[in-house]
Amino acid sequence: MKYCFFLLAALVTLAAACSWDKSPKHQPDIVKDTLLYQYITFKQRAADCGNKPDSGCTVIQIKYPAFHGAPALNDTVRHRAAGLFGVYQKSDTSFKHFAARFMKAYQQENAGLNKKWIYTLQTTASVIRQDSSLIAMQFSGYSFRGGAHGSSLTMFLNWDTKAHKVIKLSDILVDGYQHPLDSIGEKIFRAEEKISDTEPLKNNYFFVKDKFALNDNFLITPTGLRFVYNEYEIKPYAAGKTELFIPYTQIQPLLRPNTVVSQYH
Repeated sequence: MKYCFFLLAALVTLAAACSWDKSPKHQPDIVKDTLLYQYITFKQRAADCGNKPDSGCTVIQIKYPAFHGAPALNDTVRHRAAGLFGVYQKSDTSFKHFAARFMKAYQQENAGLNKKWIYTLQTTASVIRQDSSLIAMQFSGYSFRGGAHGSSLTMFLNWDTKAHKVIKLSDILVDGYQHPLDSIGEKIFRAEEKISDTEPLKNNYFFVKDKFALNDNFLITPTGLRFVYNEYEIKPYAAGKTELFIPYTQIQPLLRPNTVVSQYH
């Protein structure tokens, strides 16, 4: 009976995801007192791939978790996975619809070229941590659609499993947190970048009006908030992404009481 229960739960989870896409390859990832989920992979190769390996032709591949009994979360995960590189449109009702537009653009933009560009779009949505009130996820991807180089991105999703919504900084930090949080973040940033407290940021960074500011791309962890600036966001492409970690111990007065992070401090 125990094995039958898990099999039934897995089938229900897959059925909930079918309005978008389905795949025969699943890997269960079950944690006590948390939502059951399975990783599903959507993959589509261009019509002209033939017998070429994936590395030699245009391919879309998206791997993401489908959660049992969490339709709002599943919709959010699928939309974010598809929209990581800004290719997804609101009119897309499935990964197949989205992929069809991507492949059409590939064919049109390569028409008449002697040597075709090989387009790539790869995204993986991973569950980093989950408990009874929080699911923290990372979306990592790479895309190439012609040009000098491709693009890599890392984005985060923090989900309140009780309120069934995305967690924003304003949900876990007190009103008026922006300025003090940026001040703390800037001290950490300057120390890690090995620049003095007075050196102008305009010399090497792309901050708006040359003033340090945290973005809203953050991950809730047991010890603090992890921020990531992606390529071109605050530095040249060659510098890659920049990570910044702010421990809860440094922002204790800014933490709103009775939130999903209260268990960590």
